[in-house]
Amino acid sequence: MKIFISADIEGISGVATNQQLKTPGEYQRFRKLMTQDVNAAIEGAFNGGATEVVVADGHGNMSNIFIEDLDTRARLVQGSNRVMCQLEGLDESFDGIMFVGHHGREGGSERTIISHSLAGICVNEMKINGKVVGETEMNAMVAGAFKVPAIFISGDDAYVAEVHETLPDVEAAIVKRGIDRFAAELIHPEVAQQLIREKAEAAVKKIDTFRPLQVEGPTTFEIEFKGPNQALMTTTIPNVELISPKRITFTCNDMVTAYKLMWGCVIIAMTATNGVLGNVNA
Repeated sequence: MKIFISADIEGISGVATNQQLKTPGEYQRFRKLMTQDVNAAIEGAFNGGATEVVVADGHGNMSNIFIEDLDTRARLVQGSNRVMCQLEGLDESFDGIMFVGHHGREGGSERTIISHSLAGICVNEMKINGKVVGETEMNAMVAGAFKVPAIFISGDDAYVAEVHETLPDVEAAIVKRGIDRFAAELIHPEVAQQLIREKAEAAVKKIDTFRPLQVEGPTTFEIEFKGPNQALMTTTIPNVELISPKRITFTCNDMVTAYKLMWGCVIIAMTATNGVLGNVNA
């Protein structure tokens, strides 16, 4: 049995503020905790019957997890030049996908910790076929295109409630309680990791009860950016239409193609934030 883990950092045990992930010394602490939370999910997956686990590091530059401390049974995808973003390496050969340390969407609950949608610097909102989605729901839809069901999530309580609206049956490890976007009530990491381990094991043991979250037919994305400069520059892609100063839309024949185009638009929008040639010498 083959399990894919998409790992982020805002939802790991111990994280309460964005500053913890930006201050050099603090960031190193939370890289370690991210690795430990991921290891707990890996151990739980193997305890539940998995025979193979692949982890995709999905935060920031996507090179956060300490490979030397990772469970030796798992393989790790790192580095940010990826066509499939947080899902690089996922295909039809996997039996289930887990989301470790993920977070709520931009504009969702006021309590979910460090909420944003893929790229906080530029994205205000994402819709798929008219439905507002966060990263977990979007990635679960892409996994569904490969017939891979989402089986486990970990993060704060508000994030879990948000995801359960779309994925009511997914196993969830609540590792903290959100108070504000930059405040949380925390439990000890060892307690959180034991919960992750137990819930991940339970998810794998009942993997046959989960169904992929599939989007049938053409897929339409609608993305609202934070600045008109970001939105406008994405229209350099022929299929992308500007429908308001900050909002774009595009339609593709399938979910995977649409996901790749979304990621391309977000890359362009991030680059356009301060001018695409701002750091280039004439």
